[in-house]
Amino acid sequence: MKRHWENIYSTKQPNELSWTQNTPQISLDLIKSLNLSKSSSIIDIGAGQSMLVDSLIDHGYSNISVLDLSKNAISKTKKRLGENAKKINWIESDILNFKSPIKFDLCHDRALFHFLTKKNHINKYLNKISLFASKLVIGTFSIEGPKRCSGLEIRQYDQNSMKETFEKAGFKSISFCKSDHITPSNKIQKFIFGVFKNSN
Repeated sequence: MKRHWENIYSTKQPNELSWTQNTPQISLDLIKSLNLSKSSSIIDIGAGQSMLVDSLIDHGYSNISVLDLSKNAISKTKKRLGENAKKINWIESDILNFKSPIKFDLCHDRALFHFLTKKNHINKYLNKISLFASKLVIGTFSIEGPKRCSGLEIRQYDQNSMKETFEKAGFKSISFCKSDHITPSNKIQKFIFGVFKNSN
């Protein structure tokens, strides 16, 4: 899997990647709705070259971590941020192998969870984040969305299946919303977002 993503981020420009957002407005709005302090610890997992980190910095958040499997994705994001890259804690890791030294106030994931299609991988992910995420904002492809992405199979969710999946792992649902993502090639991808609080 690492080889796949290293190849994607070494050969593709952001405007060639369907998930690119110049402004991740839905994610940002949901994060702001939680009324976190600007010093709250936030981690964006499976971030790729997401612009969320830029937006979080612009909005004054100061304790940000970015996790991705791809060294190339992290390197390109650091280059884009310039001096601001020094403000970020960069983590090159597979989330399934990640051992967090701290508990984060918020975990954000808009790009990783739906790529987990095997039950054992899903359960391992849930076990991991239940240990280090106090709150969770997660976006996945909805049941009306794509069935594949970047040449890989994905798993679709609706509100009920997302709620059931995360509540089994000890998360209490706060809110859900649907979102139409317009890709750089002007296609629509249907997403669903959930906001959860860890009750473990």
